[in-house]
Amino acid sequence: MTSHRQPAVFAGHGSPMYAIEPNRFTAAWTTLGKSLKRPDAILAISAHWVTRGVWVTAMPKPKTIHDFGGFPQELFEIQYPAPGSPALADRVQELLNVPIVMEENEWGIDHGAWSVLKYMYPQANVPVVQLSLDGSKSARQHYELAKQLRPLRDENILILASGNVVHNLRTIHWQEGAEPYAWAKDFNNFFISEMCANHHETLIDWEKYGEAAHMSIPTAEHYWPALYALALQEEDEHAKVYTDGIEMSSISMLGFSIQ
Repeated sequence: MTSHRQPAVFAGHGSPMYAIEPNRFTAAWTTLGKSLKRPDAILAISAHWVTRGVWVTAMPKPKTIHDFGGFPQELFEIQYPAPGSPALADRVQELLNVPIVMEENEWGIDHGAWSVLKYMYPQANVPVVQLSLDGSKSARQHYELAKQLRPLRDENILILASGNVVHNLRTIHWQEGAEPYAWAKDFNNFFISEMCANHHETLIDWEKYGEAAHMSIPTAEHYWPALYALALQEEDEHAKVYTDGIEMSSISMLGFSIQ
């Protein structure tokens, strides 16, 4: 990585409870934040903001979104008061060759972003802009769209994509230390192997991998953010795994950086 280029980061964000129950994954996010050159702003792509069309938060003071239910009140009380960056929102609009909705009221920073950022940048003093996932786009269209964001990395913008490579809520076991399903380990290991070999095509066409892929990705919104991070890889760069593991039997906590 060139000395001035920010890495592209993917975080497997897992359960919202990690925001109030630190563990080895949150420790990895803390370490990651300390290891990076301080960015001027962060562009976050979260699995939890799926829209019709492409939207970007453009408000100067984004609110903290608690987009979940059935969790302790303590979790709903968390605030991540990072400023926004209308200038970065404008720059994203400039780079992407699709119509952009500049969102200033309804959204903010959702838990896919703040549950990770509260460990990476606990003082919430780096501006954050969120880019939505257009639910009508294919995996390949997401990958190609993400490529257009590459110049931001040379402008000291950290791009943080947050989701889970394996994410099947129908099959989770809540107890601690739950044994991973064989298909979850299979697909997670396949992803890592192909990523480290720079085989992006097989990861874009993940459905061709078969049953393990379909069990791991019953819906694609948690997988797409990983493709955003991969698409930002330059020819002189490699993917580096900074955390991994299958939690609750069917949630991959794989996190990687491109640098």
